Amino acid sequence: MKKIFFALIFVFGSLVSHAADEDWGKTGHRATAEIAETHLTKKAKKAIEKILNGHGLAFVANYADDIKSDPDYREYGPWHYVNMAPDQEKYDEALASEDGDLVQAIRKCVEVLKDKNTSRDQKEFHLKMLVHFMGDLHQPFHVGHASDKGGNDIQVRWFNQGSNLHRVWDSEMIDFYQMSYTELAENTRELSKAQIKSIQSGSLLDWVYESREMVEDLYAGVNNGDKLGYKYMYEHMPTVLKQLQKGGLRLAEVLNDIYS
Repeated sequence: MKKIFFALIFVFGSLVSHAADEDWGKTGHRATAEIAETHLTKKAKKAIEKILNGHGLAFVANYADDIKSDPDYREYGPWHYVNMAPDQEKYDEALASEDGDLVQAIRKCVEVLKDKNTSRDQKEFHLKMLVHFMGDLHQPFHVGHASDKGGNDIQVRWFNQGSNLHRVWDSEMIDFYQMSYTELAENTRELSKAQIKSIQSGSLLDWVYESREMVEDLYAGVNNGDKLGYKYMYEHMPTVLKQLQKGGLRLAEVLNDIYS
């Protein structure tokens, strides 16, 4: 009986773990936030510490996922992604979801944080959400196709375990890499000031289109039922690390602009 009991616990725990996989996963989101923290101006860092009661960005990086289980926050579910049809080249304001999407979410967060008349509670909430959404923006499948729910409906085998393409990019490559979020943040590429400036340049929609172009290439490389493992890790983990770094640098740029 004890063996059966512990086996059931293991199976249930695995199911819960997979169900909780979101976005870059907790490690990826914290890495992006940690990278951003190191590129904040003194003024921005001071303002953020005040709003977050002394906590850093990594501490709140997964707040937007944590509240998903609360029915009171159900309306924010669509804010995590912006899906477009395969032949849709540009974000169309007229076709934007009435429930909101990732583009609208980031714009809303920036608007609230810049507004001197919004309450401190509202600023804290939208700052936490912004930290997370800037990470989501750089996970390519959060700018994927609506028809397959951003890769969620593309079933694959990940090291012979059932998964889907979205989850592989969300968390499974990062988890397999077995680095903490601080290790990931500390081991990003050495960039010159000119390279950092180049990454931080452009608009929100420019960054959306960048992820969009990337995800089209990723879709083309995988079919339903494919077995993914070491070769896929070797080919794509450098891109994951690059996207985490870009997300952090651009989050810092957005925050520095808000608190300039």
